[in-house]
Amino acid sequence: MTTGARLTLVLGGTRSGKSVVAERIATDAGAPVTYLATGPSDDDGFADRIAEHRSRRPADWVTIECGAGLAEALRAHPSGTVLVDSLGTWLSAHHDFAADTADLIAALRSRTGTTVLVSDEVGLSVHPPTSLGRRFVDALGSLNQAVAAVADDVALVVAGRTMWLPSDEAGPR
Repeated sequence: MTTGARLTLVLGGTRSGKSVVAERIATDAGAPVTYLATGPSDDDGFADRIAEHRSRRPADWVTIECGAGLAEALRAHPSGTVLVDSLGTWLSAHHDFAADTADLIAALRSRTGTTVLVSDEVGLSVHPPTSLGRRFVDALGSLNQAVAAVADDVALVVAGRTMWLPSDEAGPR
C-alpha cells in the first residue's frame, strides 16, 4: 500500500455482521466516507438488504453504485475513506466470474486513503450442489486470497464477533 493508506479486508458469512464491522472501521477512519456499492440495485430480492444497509449509514456518506466498475470507481476516489460492499457481488457481475483481479489489486494499491472491503467467506459454507455454485466459490476464494495478500489487516466476522487474522509472514508457530 502507499504510505498513509490502509487496506482492510472484512470477511464473513451471510448475516455474520461483516458489513456492520466494516462500517465501524470506515467511521473510525474518518470522513469523508465514500461507499462503493457493487450489488444489483434492480434486484427486488436484494432491495431489502440495500435498504437495511442504507439506514445504518451516516447521512454524509456518499454512495456510488459502481457494479462491475469497481476498479474505475476506486481510481476515481484515490483519497479519503472508501468502503466497498462487496467483493462477492462485484465478482458475480462479471460473465463466468472472470473479473480482472490484477486490475482491482492495482486500483487498491494506488489509493492514498483508507480502504475497507467486505467479502463473503465462502470456504466455511455448505458445498454448492451445482457447477455454477462451485465456480463462484472457487473464484471468490481466489479473489479473497489475492486481496488478503495485499491487505494490511484481515478480519473474520462470525456471529457479530470479530477475529483479526495474523499475517502469514511469520509462518507456522
